[in-house]
Amino acid sequence: MDPVNPPCRHLVSPDYKNFILSILIVFGILLSYLPQHYRIISFRSSFGISPYFVLLGTTSGSSALANVVSQQQSLQDVTCCKDVNGFACFAGLLGIFQVGTQCLCFFIILFLFVLYFPRSPEQSPAVTPEPSKNDGPTYRTALAVSAICVVHAIIMIIITITIGLKRPTSLQSWSNFCGVLAAILSSIQYFPQIYTTLKLRCVGSLSIPMMCIQTPGSLVWAGSLAARLGSKGWSTWGVLIVTACLQGTLLILGVFFEYLGPNKGHSHHLDKDGSSEGLPDTDEPHERQEVQPSEETPLLQSQ
Repeated sequence: MDPVNPPCRHLVSPDYKNFILSILIVFGILLSYLPQHYRIISFRSSFGISPYFVLLGTTSGSSALANVVSQQQSLQDVTCCKDVNGFACFAGLLGIFQVGTQCLCFFIILFLFVLYFPRSPEQSPAVTPEPSKNDGPTYRTALAVSAICVVHAIIMIIITITIGLKRPTSLQSWSNFCGVLAAILSSIQYFPQIYTTLKLRCVGSLSIPMMCIQTPGSLVWAGSLAARLGSKGWSTWGVLIVTACLQGTLLILGVFFEYLGPNKGHSHHLDKDGSSEGLPDTDEPHERQEVQPSEETPLLQSQ
């Protein structure tokens, strides 16, 4: 076997415990997002999910991916792939696969959020819309969020490639900037969703199982990346610690409203057409039942 460059020797004999843990994290990320994807699809609605939560989460994921790709250690591992076997190369790139998987899963949430975004209240003919629903985000807002996320991802790709080709010595500084940006976005990511959940007093289409998996999983993932990237990668694994703390707060609120609050078990309602209706903002949960059409309802009421 040809001698391996000293910077690549750590890939020849990878830490199998960390390798297995990294593989489990990749599958854990996929499995943790599946409940959220399924919940939106099964409800055929993204009611209760804040568009700004989706915006900040998706752009944070793109920034985190740019951060880990432009890390000095990541670039070194990519370069070493030509000097080591396929297994060693795969093991060295697991950190990138992890962040890339998370970014992809959040982009799927973005797609489903726009696809199943509740349209005008008139799409639910069996329910008279609440005035407060008209004050919420519109479908135009959802489209704007989608456009911003796509443009942001494209810009991140272009800048990363340009710096890598023109000024490779500045890549670590760019990586740190992307990591700080991802940390800032993820730090404020959950505040719009916490506000939306408090306002609606229900989780809507937000998945509690997803948060149950991701909150402790983010801490485990942070430890794995810290072991792989070291202290220089603080901007990568530090994001996950911040995210875990804020997501834990949202999880506590979600569990309370879903299982302990006065409206427990009524997080979402769907009519036969698949359109969504949220819980009223008043303290009278039975008020909505009074507007259901019956034999005595005037025929011209809908007009």
